Amino acid sequence: MNIILLSGGSGKRLWPLSNDIRSKQFIKIFKREDGSYESMLQRVYRQIKKADPDATVTIATGKTQVSAIHNQLGDEVGISVEPCRRDTFPAIALATAYLADVQHIAPDETVVVCPVDPYVEDDYFEALKGLAMQAKKGEANLVLMGIEPTYPSEKYGYIIPENAEHTTFVRTFREKPSAETAGQYIAQGALWNGGVFAYKLKYVLEAAHRLIDFTDYYDLFSKYASLTKISFDYAVVEKEDKIQVQRFAGQWKDLGTWNTLTEAMEEAVVGKGTLNDTCTGVHVINEMDVPILAMGLHDVVISASPEGILVSDKEQSSYIKPFVDRFEQQVMFAEKSWGSFKVIDVEKESMTIKVTLNAGHSMNYHSHRNRDEVWVVISGEGRTVVDGMVQKVSAGDVITMSAGCRHTIMAEKELKLVEVQLGKDIDVQDKQKYELEY
Repeated sequence: MNIILLSGGSGKRLWPLSNDIRSKQFIKIFKREDGSYESMLQRVYRQIKKADPDATVTIATGKTQVSAIHNQLGDEVGISVEPCRRDTFPAIALATAYLADVQHIAPDETVVVCPVDPYVEDDYFEALKGLAMQAKKGEANLVLMGIEPTYPSEKYGYIIPENAEHTTFVRTFREKPSAETAGQYIAQGALWNGGVFAYKLKYVLEAAHRLIDFTDYYDLFSKYASLTKISFDYAVVEKEDKIQVQRFAGQWKDLGTWNTLTEAMEEAVVGKGTLNDTCTGVHVINEMDVPILAMGLHDVVISASPEGILVSDKEQSSYIKPFVDRFEQQVMFAEKSWGSFKVIDVEKESMTIKVTLNAGHSMNYHSHRNRDEVWVVISGEGRTVVDGMVQKVSAGDVITMSAGCRHTIMAEKELKLVEVQLGKDIDVQDKQKYELEY
């Protein structure tokens, strides 16, 4: 099975745990059997590999998410990087070309496209295999998953099938309606359109060549910024007559707000938190190393991270976005391909950051024009390179770098260090990268 996971979005609705770099699919709140936590991305990837260990998984995403994906899934997962946002048709066309020209998937093989962040169980992935098998038959050019609606939602488009069979042709589509109109659609047997579908690789590749002048994946990538923004529905689906739909009646939740996300949590508290006996329907998600105490609260979500603190009625939490849009703050936490960092203090001419460097990884060899830096190693073992000089480091070592000097650090065992940046003009863009000199 070849699967394209669409991973987009920013972190407005799940602030303060998410931000412009860390979208909701990277938040680790789902408890594993061993007691550790995994993100939506990790959960979906694990479920795919359980359903089909040989599945080829490609994540279509923007460049700001690449480091977090590698951090959470490793380097083996395929990533089709969008140089910039151009909506779902260019993204799917680029990912399909990536499968053809980089992964060398044959034209007649089937591809399943689905969002990266639904909360689903194992039967969903068996249904994805069913979509792929149906697309392989060639009865239709597109095979969509139609989700049995549980209530008249205004958030989804609707698929009107020709009949009530498990697999049938599509009569028509309906855009996102009012709740009243949605109820009328459901009475006609309509299904939610969750943006999940399958096709033969050559079908979308041919559609892309009809609409875009390009030769292969590399050419399309180079021209990506010039492409017209258009959704896959408008570019392909609405112009296609041979479309089938397969029904899916299992659990399927869009965890796009704190209200819906807490419904999927297996426990009331993640991180340091205590609820007294009078609390009901309260969830605490705390990424800070300080305790949170909640008393006498009902139907409330409390979330704390280096980005800020949210205390909200669960229903009202759905309206968080316009308030967060007013905040002007630098990113305080991010996962990178080499590890993660957390900003712990910001002054006028200094910034203090806690850095975790995964074993076997290193920072880029780089310099800064406008700031000095000091590293204090807290734990672990590794090596530093400062202007070509190599030094082994471990807990307690202090390394100083003046502005302009080239430096990097490599972890032999997981390294934790405190980085202090000193200067009148501390800017994330003040970074010059170099090839390592030895």
